[in-house]
Amino acid sequence: MNHKAIPDVAFSGVTFQSLQGRSVIITGGASGIGADLVRGFSSQGCKVGFLDIDAAAGQALAQDLPDVFFQVCDVTDVDALRQAMTALIAQTDGVDVLVNNVANDARHTIESVTPAYFDERVATNLRPHFFAMQAVLSSMRARGGGAIINMGSVSWKFKGTGYAVYATCKSAMLGFTRVLARELGGDSIRVNCVVPGWVMTERQVKLWLDDKGEAAMDQNQCLPGRIVGADIAHMVMFLAADTARMVTAQEFVVDAGWS
Repeated sequence: MNHKAIPDVAFSGVTFQSLQGRSVIITGGASGIGADLVRGFSSQGCKVGFLDIDAAAGQALAQDLPDVFFQVCDVTDVDALRQAMTALIAQTDGVDVLVNNVANDARHTIESVTPAYFDERVATNLRPHFFAMQAVLSSMRARGGGAIINMGSVSWKFKGTGYAVYATCKSAMLGFTRVLARELGGDSIRVNCVVPGWVMTERQVKLWLDDKGEAAMDQNQCLPGRIVGADIAHMVMFLAADTARMVTAQEFVVDAGWS
C-alpha cells in the first residue's frame, strides 16, 4: 500500500524564547510523539530529561542531542518511576515543565479484558501521570511555578473501537487536568491537556494505517495532509512557554479539524 506523503516538519523555524534554559521532563520520550517532544524542547535550548522502557531507543536519542538525559524506566513500577524522576530532576537541575506523554494503545476486545490486563493498562496509561506530577511538585514550587502538559487522545472523541481501556484512561486526562489546574494554580503551576489526532508516527504507520484509515483522514480532516509529531510538539511547547502564562485548565485538540 502506498501511503500519502508524510511531511518532514522541522523545529528550526519555531522559537519560544522563554524556554531557553528551562528544565523539562518527558515521560515516554524514546519514540513517536515523545521523541519529537524531546527534539523540540532540545531545539529551544532546554535541559531535557526523559524516561522510557526502551533502553536502546532512549540512549540513541539522548546521545545525539545536547543537554538531554535519559533514564530507562518501566512506569508500571511506581517505585522505579519515582527513582527515575528523582534522577532526572537532579540531572536537569530542577524542573520547569512536565509532559505526561507515556502511553500504549495496544488493541484489545472487550471480552478479552481481565482484571489483571485492565490494571496493567491503567498502570501504563493513567497512573504514571499522577505520580510523575507528584514527583515534580516540590521543584516547581521552589522555582515559583511551572507547566504540566498532559497528553490526551482523540480516540474516545471518535468513539473508536478496539481499545476501550486505553480510551477510558485517555478520557480521564481532561478531568485530571482540570482538577490539578485548580489545586496547583495558587503555586503558579499551569496545567493543560493536548489532544493529538491521528499522528503518523512509525508505530501508527506500521501497525494500524491502511487504505481505510487513509480514506478516513481524507474524509474527516478539515485540513489536507497528515499530522506528524512535530505538530503536537509545537502546541506543547507553546503551552510550556511564557506565551501561555495565563492559560490553564484547558484542552487543545490538534487533529486537523476531525473531531
